[in-house]
Amino acid sequence: MTQTAEQRKELMRQIKDEVVALKNSPLYKFRIENKNLPVIGEGSHSAKIMFIGEAPGKNEAKTGRPFCGRAGQILDDLLATVGIKREEVYVTNIVKDRPPKNRDPLPEEIEIYGPFLDRQIEIVQPKIIATLGRYAMGYVMNKLGLESEILPIGKMHGRVFSTKTSYGKIKVIPLYHPCVAVYNSHTLDILKSDFAILKDL
Repeated sequence: MTQTAEQRKELMRQIKDEVVALKNSPLYKFRIENKNLPVIGEGSHSAKIMFIGEAPGKNEAKTGRPFCGRAGQILDDLLATVGIKREEVYVTNIVKDRPPKNRDPLPEEIEIYGPFLDRQIEIVQPKIIATLGRYAMGYVMNKLGLESEILPIGKMHGRVFSTKTSYGKIKVIPLYHPCVAVYNSHTLDILKSDFAILKDL
C-alpha cells in the first residue's frame, strides 16, 4: 500500500509516542534516570536506502538523533564519498534507547524494540537496507528470510542479498558499523569499498 508523505509522517510520530511511553522496556528506567531521549530515526520517509544500526550512544541519547557522534561523522563522510546526501536516506537503529555504558544490546532489548523497526521498514519501504554491525545484520536477515545465509560479519560485509518483503523485492547489504573505523583505519578503507556498492545499486 502506497502512503502519502503525511501518512508516513503520522505513522512515524505514532512510533515515537509509543517508544517514549514504553515503560516495560528494560532500558526505560536508565533513560529517565539519565534524562536521555529515545532515538527513533531520521531522514526521508520515502528513502530508497535505509541504514539500520544497533542502539544509540551517548551523543545520540542526549540529542534524540541517530548517528550524530564520531560514528555519525564517519557515516556522513562515507555517504559523501558515493555522492549520497544524508537527508536522502533514512537512518535508525533496532534498539531505540541507549544501553548503559554503550554495551551491546541484549536479546530481550532487541525483542521489545524490533517490532518498531519492522513498522519503520513498512513505512519507508526502502529498496535497499544497509545494516551497520552484526546485531543489525542478524536481526534484519532473520526477519527477511535470509537466516540461512548468515556468517560472521567479516565474511558478510559488502555482499548483496536479494529477498522479498510485503511491498516487493529488496536488497540487503551487511556493512561494518562505522564505529569500528574510529579505532581501525584499515576498516575505513573496507567501508569505503563497501559503500561504493550502494552507488552501483
